Amino acid sequence: MHKVVAFKRPVTPAPDVPMQGYVIRNFTPNWFATTMGTGILSVALAQFPGHPWLFAIGQALWLFNILLFATCTTLYTARWLLYFHEASRVFSHSVVSMFFGCIPMGLATIINGFLIYGIPHIGDTAVAIATTLWWIDVTLSLACGLAIPFMMFTRQSHSIDQMTAVWLLPIVASEVAAVSGGLLLPHIADAQTQLTVLMTSLVLWACSVPLAMSVLVILFLRMAVHKLPHVNMAASSWLALGPIGTGALGLLVMSQTGPAVLSANGLASVAPAFGGASFLGAILLWGYGIWWLATAVLITLRYLREGLPFNIGWWGYTFPLGVFAVATLRLSTMVPMSSIAIFGAVLVIALVCMWLLVAAKTIKGTLDRSLFVSPCLKAD
Repeated sequence: MHKVVAFKRPVTPAPDVPMQGYVIRNFTPNWFATTMGTGILSVALAQFPGHPWLFAIGQALWLFNILLFATCTTLYTARWLLYFHEASRVFSHSVVSMFFGCIPMGLATIINGFLIYGIPHIGDTAVAIATTLWWIDVTLSLACGLAIPFMMFTRQSHSIDQMTAVWLLPIVASEVAAVSGGLLLPHIADAQTQLTVLMTSLVLWACSVPLAMSVLVILFLRMAVHKLPHVNMAASSWLALGPIGTGALGLLVMSQTGPAVLSANGLASVAPAFGGASFLGAILLWGYGIWWLATAVLITLRYLREGLPFNIGWWGYTFPLGVFAVATLRLSTMVPMSSIAIFGAVLVIALVCMWLLVAAKTIKGTLDRSLFVSPCLKAD
């Protein structure tokens, strides 16, 4: 079945296999998960204004992530150009195709970085770049959220017993773009443009969060009836936290930036209700995320008893944890409870430790080429 073989580590190729050709031929969208994990860490480190050294590290990670995203984009584009027939098989694969959602989500972290780290250096130019990239990200997110589920409905083979949380990846991209839109609002001068971005962000949120919540219901049923997925998919247990944390963060951001935009466009009468409803919804989603966080920890501890083989899917531990940490820290700035801020800091520490572990293993797997595997290729 696809679920078992999706992340199976291949035998390291013989020395006479060209490095460049092997890497390009086996490069998949899974690799963009590295840009998501690195990007969310750079954003998380910027949430501590009293520690400028953390800001500096976060800025360095953001710059590195731009290079990482460019590298992944170049390699994956090369695969389509050089091995088009093989690359096109991804659309029929029930696991790898889900990772197309990682592309716009990785790009979104770079956009957020322009607003956090770029503005102090290049001012309005950073805003202009972020705005252009955001509209590109919106297009990619909506395309993933529509095209990949349609492929699931028409040409892929799926079953409930083989389902994992990777189903969420193409769906969640839209709400990640919605968060970036909310962050962009205060930097846009024109009121009408602000309203356009706000409405677009709300539509993106609506195209993602309700659908993701329905997938989580099915996921709960699947685990209750068919138990945990194969150990190779252990990291997918954390993906459920992604749409919850991102959904909460999106509402928190828009509860702060949305009312002013509405008021500036003649909708002052609904601005307070909008802010209050967004804030309340964010708290409810954040609380729901605590349950999934605890469940993910328990599931991971269970997997540890069997041993966890490393694969590129381990980056699935980073982004969901990171976005929930950022949502927690954002909430701590709005609710006068020190315990929330402490909880958020603990989550960031856990994120740093996980990123260091996964990054080290990824470097090792990159050097020995064991992580370069395309499950879409049929064995000869």
